[in-house]
Amino acid sequence: MSTPFPRKERGESVVRWLYSLALYLLSPFTLYHLVSRGFRVREYFRRWDERYAAYSTEQGRPCVWLHAVSVGEVNAAAPLVNALLRQGKGTRWVVTTITPTGSQRVRALWGERVDHVYLPYDLPGSVDRFLQHFRPTVALIMETELWPNMLFGCRDHRIPVYVLNARLSARSLRGYRLLRPLLGRALRTVRCVAAQSAADARRFQVLGARADQVRVLGNLKYDVEVPDGLGALRSAFADALGRPRPVWIAASTHEGEEEAVLALHRRLRARWPDLLLLWAPRHPERFGRVQAQAAAAGWQVGTRSRGGWPAAGDEVFVVDTLGELMAFYACADVAFVGGSLQPVGGHNLLEPAAVGTAIVTGPHLHNFAEVSRRLDEAGALRVGQDLNEVGDALEALLGDPGLRQAMVAAGLGLVDQGRGALRRTLELIAPDLPAPDPVED
Repeated sequence: MSTPFPRKERGESVVRWLYSLALYLLSPFTLYHLVSRGFRVREYFRRWDERYAAYSTEQGRPCVWLHAVSVGEVNAAAPLVNALLRQGKGTRWVVTTITPTGSQRVRALWGERVDHVYLPYDLPGSVDRFLQHFRPTVALIMETELWPNMLFGCRDHRIPVYVLNARLSARSLRGYRLLRPLLGRALRTVRCVAAQSAADARRFQVLGARADQVRVLGNLKYDVEVPDGLGALRSAFADALGRPRPVWIAASTHEGEEEAVLALHRRLRARWPDLLLLWAPRHPERFGRVQAQAAAAGWQVGTRSRGGWPAAGDEVFVVDTLGELMAFYACADVAFVGGSLQPVGGHNLLEPAAVGTAIVTGPHLHNFAEVSRRLDEAGALRVGQDLNEVGDALEALLGDPGLRQAMVAAGLGLVDQGRGALRRTLELIAPDLPAPDPVED
């Protein structure tokens, strides 16, 4: 017997009407946003029709729909999508993102095996056109993407929704306080909120989810897939260097952290003059800028897109490609994970742990509070409260191979211990997945 869909709650029409009215009044600013972002990232000038759910193609057959806002969420979803692609040959997949970098990552991971479009703005008309065009049989929403009209629209179209790998920081919960009457009603339309941790589960209930809707399944990021051929890649990297050199990586850094990275590299090179910095900014529009900044600081700079591997004389090597971060984590002795020296909230700490690299971050980790706590308690993470403490931690780890190895062992053990969310998630959503169509071998 199929699970019944929830009915409209009392007062839903009023709060939804007010929310939608506000969105329509603000909709001219969506054009301003696309244009302003387009001057920095040219891809924002393209595919505007998808942002408003105006499709030129014909309606396709029903699909499984997964939404992952950007690169981090796409990477988190990768083990799940890969497992389902193997299981469900013949099933049509549609993956949506919001950012162009997320779109590029989808294409890099799955090519033409999935369809990709941008998620439309949360306007009732756009939502309805999107759902009627793609006809999803189930919706899988990654992490914290709570768009009320989309959730209500799925309920109205009788599409079961799962919020997977769900996380909600205390800071985000405070930010949602004005929208809580609306978001609570929207949350209660979903089939299940699969929370990363008990703390996340409690916060989703405070936001409005019912206790029977929320389950703690763990973090899919622990089921991270280590790149194939990692040993061969490390060997090619070492051959390119030509001699043993200390290497550190500054990964997923943001605009406000770039001067900090330059200062850290100056400090560390005073002790290790042949130290190489691998630098992987979070956003592609920063690739050229950090390259110019490093060159202006007087260092010889190489790039992944131009040279492939660092030259023997390179002092900074900019990883200006997408999808290779884990491989370059594996080539470094120590990793600094950005988004943590300013209140961004940090980035995925499990990727360097999974490939055996010691990890240092700044103090702003609210997006990865549970993961950072567990890594810290296991002895697999050093958290600096400011730039000077981050530098101290990097210096201590570069100078002590034994300490690095102890952190690596702790990180690998924690990742292995944390695996299992993927299996539990597959079991959770299995009843609502379509039976695979027979396909030709």
